[in-house]
Amino acid sequence: MEQFCIGFIGAGAMAEALISGIIEAKLCKPCNIWVTNKSNVERLQNLCARWGVNAATGKREVLERASILVVAVKPKDVGPVLGEIAPLLEGLERKLVISVAAGIPIRTFENALPEGTAVVRAMPNTSCRVLESATAVARGNYVTNAHMAATERLFSCVGKVVEVQESMLDAVTGLSGSGPAYVYLLAEALIEAGLHLGLPHDITSTLALQTLYGAAKMLKETGQHPEVLRRQVTSPNGTTIAGLKALEEAGFTKALINAVQQATARSREMTQQFA
Repeated sequence: MEQFCIGFIGAGAMAEALISGIIEAKLCKPCNIWVTNKSNVERLQNLCARWGVNAATGKREVLERASILVVAVKPKDVGPVLGEIAPLLEGLERKLVISVAAGIPIRTFENALPEGTAVVRAMPNTSCRVLESATAVARGNYVTNAHMAATERLFSCVGKVVEVQESMLDAVTGLSGSGPAYVYLLAEALIEAGLHLGLPHDITSTLALQTLYGAAKMLKETGQHPEVLRRQVTSPNGTTIAGLKALEEAGFTKALINAVQQATARSREMTQQFA
């Protein structure tokens, strides 16, 4: 992708995570990345100084230089941003526009931007910060396979990427978009349990976090189904089965499924607000 210039509208945490991943993966040189944001000049300057990328004088400069445009602003700011960039795009070579703004449908972009603009909607999660995001992407009406290949290469810099139909993105939001929070809650509970049992805080934190990390790594590297790995840990009449029985009696599995369903429902409500 080094033959491309990538432009970012928005200089928040998601933009910085993507920029760091792109640079670390050597997918694009820092000098070929341009960034602008709405008002926080200090934030923009710090980001550009940290990664060696270019601070644009405004949206026009980003659009003129970039062949791939990443819109990384808050959902409430998408409308005004599209209103600003739509006339600036007229007469320019067609861009690939990638949105990471949660809940904004592709058609919002396609209706606002010049006809034929290729728009991809992406749903990464906060694990972008450590280059371990689970990202789902959906293509708009004018997106080619080449556009999708470029999109997948970009988001592969910060984790794993899957392509889905746009109609699935609310479920993606409920599962992997909100998913890190469920894992953090589990970590909190494990640490609290250790403290209640008399373990020192530093020890219980180390054990709980390494347990989560090790279990996730086992799932990822062995490729085995979670049920298979769970059964390998569970001996008849042993300690693990006693703990699992307590979780099931408390409705642990149903509660997690319900959490994903409720988050998905809320995502659908939010999407309707911007439809």
